[in-house]
Formats: sequence, structure tokens, C-alpha cells
Amino acid sequence: MKSVKLGRRAVLGLSAIALLAGMSGMPAFAQDVTIPIIVKDTTSFYWQIVLAGARAAGKDLGVNVPELGAQAETDINGQISILENAVAGKPAAVVIAPTEKSALGAPITEAAKSVPIVGIDSSADSDAFTSFLTTDNVQGGRIAADGLAAAIIAATGKAEGEVALITSVPNAGSLEERRKGFTEQLAAKYPGLKLVADKYADGQAATGLNITTDLLTANPNLVGIFASNLIMAQGAGQALAENDASKKVALIGFDSDDKLVGFLKDGTIDALVVQDPYRMGYDGIKTALAASKGEAVEKFVDTGANLITTANMNDPRSQELLNPKVN
Repeated sequence: MKSVKLGRRAVLGLSAIALLAGMSGMPAFAQDVTIPIIVKDTTSFYWQIVLAGARAAGKDLGVNVPELGAQAETDINGQISILENAVAGKPAAVVIAPTEKSALGAPITEAAKSVPIVGIDSSADSDAFTSFLTTDNVQGGRIAADGLAAAIIAATGKAEGEVALITSVPNAGSLEERRKGFTEQLAAKYPGLKLVADKYADGQAATGLNITTDLLTANPNLVGIFASNLIMAQGAGQALAENDASKKVALIGFDSDDKLVGFLKDGTIDALVVQDPYRMGYDGIKTALAASKGEAVEKFVDTGANLITTANMNDPRSQELLNPKVN
């Protein structure tokens, strides 16, 4: 076999090619990888934050990330169809936030026969998730109960009186867990706070407003409300503002947007339990990519929840959570 002598320029050229290949690393592998993310509602600010995190992960990792979802959290059949179509496209993996716990169970189990499924935010009746990233929503409900009790004590000097709970839609995994944590914490720690109303809505802020207005009329001794997601907190906050009831009735919301931050600043809302949806989106894609390569991933990841009040809302971590990058 003849030996081949390379000139200095040729050697340098080959070295540069090798260096570039080494530098490209995972993106070189990932550029042909598609990982769709399916959220509950593409129009909601909360889910826009999740999508922003996923978009950033796609850019950093060189992964194609189609951003999918229905126009409302109540469109359960729509999300099932989106999942089925996404899997039919033979992606490397799928990231999904199930809209409804029982209805999405079987479709997710079926989808997982073809691709790794990474769940975020809300649970489903399926054991087929490769990994699940979410807030500990039961703990989030406990945090809300503690925050509501603290606000009532600050206003009245005691944790006593009638309180209400408003849940956005029935049988959503994350919301049911918040409800569980909230009601259990009230019973365990604040026996003086009596839950006189436990209401379900239809995912619309206007319904949250109407429910809250009715609660104020029907329960003149009401001292506190927990609205367990962003949309219900918007409606409840608007109702308190319109009825000039914020000094009498404490309100704890869940999640945040500009409107809720405004309510927090002016005292209409006493505190917000804030998740880290950006991390859910980013780490969801990152985890799905690792799973698609056969790497070991954690089965469950708690992405955390924080109580943000007027007193701590300007802290660096609070500002990071209240003002996430969505572009």
C-alpha cells in the first residue's frame, strides 16, 4: 500500500474539518430530530411561556420543535387528534401537557408504543410516560392554603371565616391535585377556615368573574378565595375590583401574567403561587431528546412552586418568574 504524504495546507484543512465536527457534537445529531410539544391552549399566556422554553431548547439543541395545541383547554378531543397526528409523523419523541386526566390516558399509552412520551404540567391515567416534569401541584395547593391563611390573619388577626375555591375545569390532573392540597391543608392546619363553596368553571375568565360575583352576594361573611389557575384568578380578581371587595376578601391566584401582576401590585390579589413553565418547556424538550437517544432520564422531576406576595415580588427570583422571556 502506498503511503500518502499530505501538504501542510491539506493537513490544516483536515484538522479544521475534524474540529468543526467535534464542535457541532449533539446539534449535528439533532438537526434531523423532530420533537413536537403539545400544550393545552396555545392562546394562554402560561402556555406561551411553556412554548418559549421549548423553542429555546430547540434552538440550543438543534432540534425541530413543532408547537402544537388546541385553542382552549376544554378541547379534549382536539388534543387527542393532535397527539395522534404528531405520532403519525414519526417524531423522535413527543412532549405533552394532557388536557384531561382520564380521557388522555389511553391515547398516551397507545402513542408511547411508537415513541417516547414526556409529560409536563398535568398528569394522565397512563404509566407510559418516559418522564414527567411538573410542579408538585398538591404542594402548590398547600402553599395556596398557607398564603390565604396568612392574608386573612394579616387582615383580621385570626385564621377564621368562610372561604371558597374556584377550579377552572373538572378532572384536569394538575387542578385536581391543587384542590386536594388546598382542602387537606385547610383541614389539617386551619380548622377555623370553613370551605363554604367549591366551584368548577368552564375555563373562561368571564365564568370565573361571574362565579366570584355570585359568591360575594351569596356569602356576605366570605373572607378568602383561592382561584386555582391563571384564568380563574383573572376572573376572580376582576370581580373583587368591580365590587370593591379586595379589602374584605383575600384572594390567592395561581400562575401569573401582566394582569395578575397588576392585581398583586394594587392589592386586589394578596399572593400568587407561581410555577416555572419556562423550565417545563425547556427541560421537557431536553429530556425528550435524551430519551430518544436511549439515555437514562429521571422518571419524575418537580419543577417547583413559589408564593409571591407584594412584599417579595421585587426579589430577583420573583422577577425572573413574573417576567419570563416569551420571545
